[in-house]
Amino acid sequence: MIEAPSGLRRIRELPDALVSQIAAGEVVERPASVVRELLDNALDAGATQVALRLAGGGVRSLVVEDNGHGIARADLALALKRHATSKIASLADLESVATMGFRGEALAAIASVAELSLVSRTDGDEHAWRLEANTGAVTAAARSRGTTVEVQELFFATPARRKFLKSEPTELAHCTDAVRRHALARPDVAFSLWHDGRLVAQWRAASPATRRAEVLGAEFVAASVALDMRAGPLTLEGRIGRPEAARARADHQYLFVNGRFVRDRLLAHAVRSAYEDQLHGSRQPAYALFLAIAPELVDVNVHPTKIEVRFRDSRAVHQAVRHAVQEALAPTRAAAQGHAPTGAAESLPAVGPPAVASGVDAPWQPALALADHPAVDREAAWAPALRVAEPASAWRTAPAERGAGLAAWAALREGAGPGTSKSVGDAPRGGDAPTDAAAWPLGRALAQLGGTYVLAENHQGLVVVDMHAAHERIVYERLKRAAAARDGGALPSQPLLIPVTFVATAAEMAVAESEAQALAALGLDVGRLSGYTLAVRSRPAALPDADVAELTRSVLAELGSADSGGASRLVQRARDDILATMACHGAVRANRRLTLPEMDALLREMEATERADTCNHGRPTWRQVSMKELDSLFLRGR
Repeated sequence: MIEAPSGLRRIRELPDALVSQIAAGEVVERPASVVRELLDNALDAGATQVALRLAGGGVRSLVVEDNGHGIARADLALALKRHATSKIASLADLESVATMGFRGEALAAIASVAELSLVSRTDGDEHAWRLEANTGAVTAAARSRGTTVEVQELFFATPARRKFLKSEPTELAHCTDAVRRHALARPDVAFSLWHDGRLVAQWRAASPATRRAEVLGAEFVAASVALDMRAGPLTLEGRIGRPEAARARADHQYLFVNGRFVRDRLLAHAVRSAYEDQLHGSRQPAYALFLAIAPELVDVNVHPTKIEVRFRDSRAVHQAVRHAVQEALAPTRAAAQGHAPTGAAESLPAVGPPAVASGVDAPWQPALALADHPAVDREAAWAPALRVAEPASAWRTAPAERGAGLAAWAALREGAGPGTSKSVGDAPRGGDAPTDAAAWPLGRALAQLGGTYVLAENHQGLVVVDMHAAHERIVYERLKRAAAARDGGALPSQPLLIPVTFVATAAEMAVAESEAQALAALGLDVGRLSGYTLAVRSRPAALPDADVAELTRSVLAELGSADSGGASRLVQRARDDILATMACHGAVRANRRLTLPEMDALLREMEATERADTCNHGRPTWRQVSMKELDSLFLRGR
């Protein structure tokens, strides 16, 4: 017999019990992990009613009852064996799995760290059968069709793991979240949650809209918009919160892929990027999105918890999700609450970025410089996206009218010369313009307050508009359209007299060679100088003071990132950052006195501009004060 050298230990096979306990560490982290696995099994069994009963936050006792198909008596013992399942039988099944569970290790993992018993009955059984996991004994039991899984004293077999559990209320909250996610994904199934004999939550089978209102709350539904997109094998639907409903934490974000709740960086990045210039600071959007995709195009066998997925074409999925969310956020809240601008608003001429009245500095020079570029089709450059609920003819105009200022535009609507002045009683009522304030979602301008806010009246009451923030968004959206029409959105570059060189990593060298076209679109001419040295021969013209080497490293890292959204997205984001700065400096400033026609022109433009509810920095542009709120201020009706 050959002895192992001194100091070395022989390789040995671990006992099955220890193997199961090690594996359980990946599957069972806390009571909520058990809840998730057992609910998945219940739904796969075709249950329409699921009841969860907890004691001690799920640590002392956790019972899941369902009315599914049940488990045959001959299969009860197999159900507790590792990697025994009825859901897949081959690699082909695994690559196109459509069930919630498929790994066949949840019950075995739970049984290795807790006392587990199984009671089940199928349609063909005269009575139910009970299986004790610790002894393997099978006895007759009483219950209707379905399965009951009882888990007692979680982690009793691994006391060290039990010490890491949180307080009872915390563990109960995690279990409640697990049930809530399943309830969101399956509105056709009734769920009830009990703790220490008290009903904590209950959801009856309902329509998707009703279930979402019950689970997420009426407040979220009121502050969100519906989304429904279909593109080839991919379908995305659900609700996304408006920018003003954003939260300080990312605790109200629900992503589902084929009915399974996931935490996926790619999808989360796609949604967050759609809000890029609409959220203030580090605020987080709220949403509940349900993505359905052909099972063979997504890999769910990434992690034992099945909470992570990988897509075969991740870039296409990222782009589809981002564009779908952008499209849903594009209409203004004013248009959603009221209706699209009509009457005079539809006959407004299309103008370049509106300038303020003469006598002040021309803040619109950056915008006009873009519009006057020979490569730009001016009419197309200023045309809004088709998703705006406006006739295309409303934005067509003769070249002489393009580039007119805000005052000139207002005068055109009034049929008067640019120098015409109106009093408070002479609000826009010319031609086919409606005379009722209710015809315009943002109403009719009344006055200017503090040189900063525009006050308007609509059918709901008083509208207060931050004129700089609103004008900034209008200019920004127009600049984006103009820049997109110019050279495909590429940024102007400035050649460097002396190239900037730096030593790059192998990954940076690979990205520089594979993404040369994207770098050029960003104004960066990057090439290999020698070995692992890169040379930068041009930089973006709009960033004269940037550290070229550091800027190039950042861009290469972003292009190499799996969740960057692709080179085209990076180009667009860099361009939008520059345009946002231009729009901020070009918007009408505080203390600039506007006439009533100018205020009305600003309101009509807001109604027709996408994402006009927030400025480029995510701050709100307007607020509604209802008549009821005004009445309460003055104690009317009391």
